[in-house]
Amino acid sequence: MSALRRLPAAPLSLAAGAMVWEVIGRAAGVSFFPPLSTVLDRLGEMAADGALLASVRDSLLNLLLGTAISLVAGIVIGVAMGRSRRVEAALGVYVYALLTAPSLVFAPVFFSLFGAGRGAVVAVIVMYAVFVVIVNTAAAVQAVPAHLEEMARSYGAGERQLLPRVVLPAATPMIMAGVRLGVGRAVTGMLNGEMFIAVVGLGHIVTEAGGSFDSASVLAVLLIVIAVALVAIALVQAADRRLTRWVPQTAKGAQGK
Repeated sequence: MSALRRLPAAPLSLAAGAMVWEVIGRAAGVSFFPPLSTVLDRLGEMAADGALLASVRDSLLNLLLGTAISLVAGIVIGVAMGRSRRVEAALGVYVYALLTAPSLVFAPVFFSLFGAGRGAVVAVIVMYAVFVVIVNTAAAVQAVPAHLEEMARSYGAGERQLLPRVVLPAATPMIMAGVRLGVGRAVTGMLNGEMFIAVVGLGHIVTEAGGSFDSASVLAVLLIVIAVALVAIALVQAADRRLTRWVPQTAKGAQGK
């Protein structure tokens, strides 16, 4: 029992989920929910013909471009809103309105502007991810303790010194929480954009498989999307640990609660 407790929780959870999927899939015996072994066999077949690799490459490029634009724009606008009440008043109504609006409704607009190409997909990804990053960044900047700024100003620090040396380091843990949410939404935007606008990448495979009621192929692509999301989140968490290694562990634990 003690040896079982020492095992990592994540691999155990994944193994348990895989077993449940396999058992339910075999017991149900329905075409729309094949067992995991069947899905993995289909994934191997798709990888062998070479088309899957090209689709994954296209999707990853869309995701990289959309995420990069979302993070840069989201952090810059969020910091501006967090530091200036005037900027927040001017932009806040649009940011919160677009945050709550269904992002996919803008797909026809992007299709008209950019055509059925990469630009439209990247625009959908940005719509999914950027506003949650803005809101979390603005909240993080506004939550910086006032005494930190007062102390820095007492030593003659101006806004140019405050922002990079005091405000951003203190706000980084909360900003990174928004980045994690943004990256997760970016993966969703990638798949939806590819399915409904350009019909390229992994979205193209899902669209074709869904049209022919090929559940095994759809679930195989779902496994790839989940893997991409997990890797992206892991990279963000690694960056988070590196950027916030100065934060005491007790403070991190309190933020997690």
